[in-house]
Amino acid sequence: MKRGFLVSSVVLASMFVLTACGGGSETNSSEAKESKDLVVSTFGLSEDIVKSDVMDPFEKEFDAKITMDLGNSGDRFNKLISNPRGIDVIELAQANSSDGASQELFEKLDESKIPNLADLTEGAKEVFDSGAGVPIAVNSVGIVYDREKVGKEITSWSDLWDAALEGKISIPEITTTAGPLMMYIASDHAGVAIEDDNGEAAFEALEELKPNIVKTYARSSDLANMFQAGEIEAAIVMDFAYDIVKGDSDTIEYVVPESGTYANYNTINIPKEAANKELAYSFINYRISEESQKTKALSLNEAPTNDKVELSEEEAGNMTYGAVADRAKNIDFDFVNSQMTDWIDRWNRLINQ
Repeated sequence: MKRGFLVSSVVLASMFVLTACGGGSETNSSEAKESKDLVVSTFGLSEDIVKSDVMDPFEKEFDAKITMDLGNSGDRFNKLISNPRGIDVIELAQANSSDGASQELFEKLDESKIPNLADLTEGAKEVFDSGAGVPIAVNSVGIVYDREKVGKEITSWSDLWDAALEGKISIPEITTTAGPLMMYIASDHAGVAIEDDNGEAAFEALEELKPNIVKTYARSSDLANMFQAGEIEAAIVMDFAYDIVKGDSDTIEYVVPESGTYANYNTINIPKEAANKELAYSFINYRISEESQKTKALSLNEAPTNDKVELSEEEAGNMTYGAVADRAKNIDFDFVNSQMTDWIDRWNRLINQ
């Protein structure tokens, strides 16, 4: 893509010279149009489904050619920082997109070019207004546990601090998507708003929880293995990972406490150095359209951010949708990012030693 960009620049420069020598004739408008090639930086999960259900329909509707740049959110974000050219649109986890916005890596989006913004859910609109980009999916955190081994129903976050669960639970690493959400949960358990003390009470609550923690996890597959091996009986997990953890078990359940949960949004942005910004706008608008959001909700198990999408109870499953979405609170990732260096250091000294 970088080579193509440079070639295009040479062609345009040559056209300018020819125009000047030719007495001011107008540039052919068709030659001045942007390329129909679009480079989309996206998550490296379920690639075949993403291509067939998201990318292929867009290519057909807009007569475009999409090249996917795949990987996890953090790696692709760091790649963009080191080389800001060559990507037309980038889909990131909210922590990374908020960081990118603070570094002014992204185009200030023209709302008039994204009419489907009007159909975003209230939570998604709040994230967009924060400057983190256009939300394309939402997930949240809950509790997964083996009801047979635990021997009782778990209904609240504070149940995880029960001494009966000593040496029986796992929590997400601080550097994972669910890590900052875990900090908020711990602070709530302590009865303190995390922004009031920068996480001090959260770490005190985590110290109380430590006897119950067998180990932390970075990947949902690791968590699934711990359940299968009988190492743990309960854990805090993102909703999209529940099916992986549950596997074929009939006794593993997922619960979102009535007190509420915390949401993470995946968002989409246009890098400032993008070559095909107009087509990128079309892609963003398409990504949050009712039809596309419904399709990926069913095939990718991604909760929609378009408020017009309707899912049955069976279709919604454990997604952040309906009643769960109503009690999912947004996180201030600008605040989280400002604290993360200190949090990682304290977390490692407390939890990982």
